[in-house]
Amino acid sequence: MRFLITGTAGFIGFHMAKRLLDEGHEVFGLDGMTPYYDPRLKEGRNAVLSAHPAYRFEAMRLEEAERVMAFAKAARPDVVFHFAAQAGVRYSLENPRSYVDSNLVGTFNLMEAARETAPRHLIMASTSSAYGGNREMPFRETHGADHPLTLYAATKKATEAMAHSYAHLWQIPTTMLRFFTVYGPWGRPDMALFKFVDGILNGRPIDIYGEGRMSRDFTYVGDLVEAMARLIERPPADGGEPLGAHDSLSPVAPFRVVNIGGGQPVPLLDFVDAIEDAVGLKARRNMLPMQKGDVTDTFASADLLRDLTGYVPSTPVRDGVRAFVSWYRQYHGNR
Repeated sequence: MRFLITGTAGFIGFHMAKRLLDEGHEVFGLDGMTPYYDPRLKEGRNAVLSAHPAYRFEAMRLEEAERVMAFAKAARPDVVFHFAAQAGVRYSLENPRSYVDSNLVGTFNLMEAARETAPRHLIMASTSSAYGGNREMPFRETHGADHPLTLYAATKKATEAMAHSYAHLWQIPTTMLRFFTVYGPWGRPDMALFKFVDGILNGRPIDIYGEGRMSRDFTYVGDLVEAMARLIERPPADGGEPLGAHDSLSPVAPFRVVNIGGGQPVPLLDFVDAIEDAVGLKARRNMLPMQKGDVTDTFASADLLRDLTGYVPSTPVRDGVRAFVSWYRQYHGNR
């Protein structure tokens, strides 16, 4: 099959592209290679993918509408994965305009390209942050998601609405994936796991927000990729029968929202304990109050994912953290 993947030099896009290339598919990847974090990490990921002869890459920003359209037409993809975005909850407090440019304008350009190329499945990344102020646990895809707490969350929820309209107007089968705290090898330096490991190994205190009284439904990246691979052949059908009351299938479009999470929240301090065990050192913990835009807990309902794929993420956090620490040490010369 032929896949167009945006954000292939990013954390999740890299892992999905590698899985598909290893399976023998063709991947047409694009990435803006922006300096939001150290571009050398992005270059390292891209170098791994470039070793595959079936990988075709072009560096471009999603805001470059004509280039995105030309690349998509050349790719003629069977399936499109859209991961490229301005990520980060906290950075959206500092540079909100970048989220509008990348997440809204860029996603619009990608959807226009999908309208022209008519893939049989458009799969787009969203986020558990879309649930915002929702206090009903676990988070179900049929719950309201109308109270975002950050501009990042608001832009991702907006892309869901935009994608629904395109699915309805142009009959593009579209699945929106709400990710829950993805972690693992090749992870982003702005995420807690990378920062905690880096701080502990370099003798710096680590900042723990909310005084540690938070929990997250952590999802190992290998589990995420497995779930997405299984969803490729489950495009939503216009007028299809919902799988039950918990199904988010639209009544007016081939469109569905799916959580990707295991439904097993882990207290933040247990996560820190797992990191200390994997590293073999104790952290100097700097306990801080909650940051603006943070939520206390995330907890995914995995019922719809299980019904669609027969699969639920299940890698224990301690195993996933050990895999990250092993990668980190290798990447940084076995520190």
